[in-house]
Amino acid sequence: MISKVKKEEWVLDESIPKSYFLNFVMNRIIMAIRGLLVFKKINKRAFIGKNSIIKCRQKITYGTNFTVGINCFIDALSYEGILAGNNVSIGKNTTIECTGSLKEIGRGLVLGDNVGIGSHSFLGCAGGIVIGSDTIIGNFVSFHSENHNYEKTDIPIRLQGVNRRGIKVGDNCWIGAKVTLLDGAEVGNGCIIAAGSVVKAGQYADNAIYGGVPAKFIKPRF
Repeated sequence: MISKVKKEEWVLDESIPKSYFLNFVMNRIIMAIRGLLVFKKINKRAFIGKNSIIKCRQKITYGTNFTVGINCFIDALSYEGILAGNNVSIGKNTTIECTGSLKEIGRGLVLGDNVGIGSHSFLGCAGGIVIGSDTIIGNFVSFHSENHNYEKTDIPIRLQGVNRRGIKVGDNCWIGAKVTLLDGAEVGNGCIIAAGSVVKAGQYADNAIYGGVPAKFIKPRF
């Protein structure tokens, strides 16, 4: 049944106790009911974990099987909102903020099909974030798609405004745990970013492995 829903082969590990799996199924049913109450869409499945807060929900568009884990905070206020494809999963304790300040609302977030965002992640989408299909993102990963202006010495930095270039991550990428992606970063298709790396502004070629602070080319994947 799950394979049909996800449209890909899904096999249950035989060592999982039946009681554990039944508890998992019941929890998903409760999450589905909560998703129905939040988004009020019968034709698209949404699963919302307990204690999650979703603001400006009318700016969120999603495909089938949209999952938000427990204790998440999602504020979709932005020009383009949040657009999520099919089978998108947002891990527990994750924060998504599409606008950093009400003085100038942000651009928003685009997630392709089969994107998985790990737990305790942060996505600041004011400058716009695009993540391609089949990309997996580890735990404690953070995206910062805007920078403070700081050139003037006679004005406090907090009053000089911000500049935005946005962040792009291609299809079929693996972003390791505790990676930080900064405004202006463009990661190509099929890339791997090593855990703990800082990805600064710039273009990162397809099908390569990058790592370090700042992240640098290590070797091609193939």
